[in-house]
Amino acid sequence: MNQWIGGALALAALVLGGVLYGWKGVILALTAVVFWLLMQFTRLMRVMRMAGSSPVGHVDSAIMLNAKLKPGMKLVDVLPLTLSLGRKTADTPETYVWADPGGVSVEVVLEGGRVARWSLQRPAEPQA
Repeated sequence: MNQWIGGALALAALVLGGVLYGWKGVILALTAVVFWLLMQFTRLMRVMRMAGSSPVGHVDSAIMLNAKLKPGMKLVDVLPLTLSLGRKTADTPETYVWADPGGVSVEVVLEGGRVARWSLQRPAEPQA
């Protein structure tokens, strides 16, 4: 959800609760907003704990990751697909690489915290 939309909905709930039910409505709306924020925080911590327990830049299958990526995905949506944090490349600010044991890798470029583009890189074929 967009940050502005979420803030507007929280403010609307507080105002509506205050208008309809007085201070009890404001307390109820505030409780609902805090509950929503705690759910989001819990989700983020679960994803980071899961990703932090695996080697950095490792994915089971880079080809499957390549097939599941979509433009506009948030990093918090990519991490459950990879089950690890990406290895940051030095050439660009928001570029991360995940590689599988076979040497195939996926390079993901983020812009504003969302997937902008990605590329699948296969290892060079050995010459016969």
